[in-house]
Amino acid sequence: MNPSDLDIFRLISGAGIVVQFILFLLLFFSVTSWTIIIIKYRHLNKALKESHEFTDFFWSSRNLAEAFAKAKQMEYSPVARVYRIGYIELKKLSRSVAANNTGDQPATAEAASLGAQLSGLDNVKRALRRATGTELNRLTQMVPFLATTGNTAPFIGLFGTVWGIMNSFRGIANMKSVSIANVAPGISEALIATAAGLAAAIPAVIAFNYFTSRINNLDSELESFASDFLNIIELDKLRDRRPKA
Repeated sequence: MNPSDLDIFRLISGAGIVVQFILFLLLFFSVTSWTIIIIKYRHLNKALKESHEFTDFFWSSRNLAEAFAKAKQMEYSPVARVYRIGYIELKKLSRSVAANNTGDQPATAEAASLGAQLSGLDNVKRALRRATGTELNRLTQMVPFLATTGNTAPFIGLFGTVWGIMNSFRGIANMKSVSIANVAPGISEALIATAAGLAAAIPAVIAFNYFTSRINNLDSELESFASDFLNIIELDKLRDRRPKA
């Protein structure tokens, strides 16, 4: 048996059409997975860095208008985007309360103002909840493909191996004499599919678990920030409703 007969490129070019199709399919899975890995790694790193930077600025500043200006500079931060949406809803609430306070009768104006504040707070809650869900969907984009690759690529490769071995056995049945030299190339062609499936699946599974962990951290940070921001708004509104001495 000539060692050059087991050259990987020679084996692939000499494989059957089904095995070649499976190998090209696995190549597609592998290239797409690596593209997603590179894109998501860079995106999540920037998202985490900017989110931490914005959160630190928000709690050190405690000025909502300054935080809003800072948030507009944060392109990748999901926390900053959630804050921008919450701040816009808060400004709408403030304008609504101011409009209701212009009534002629103080009691009626106060009741209308209270109703507007309660309704406005509900709107802020819904806006923050929607924004958090939108950011979570944005963070998880393309990541499920990695799970699909990790779950299916080994079985696709195994199917190619089984198919290749079946063809090899059919070829052996037509031979008058069987030797390792005759069998090895066909078996090697078949086993390449399994190796290709594992090569596509292993990085995808590792990346999926890594990205899922980082996304969960960001999701927890989003939920915590939205809750804290809402608490700040509610405390501020409660202070405004206290009777003045």
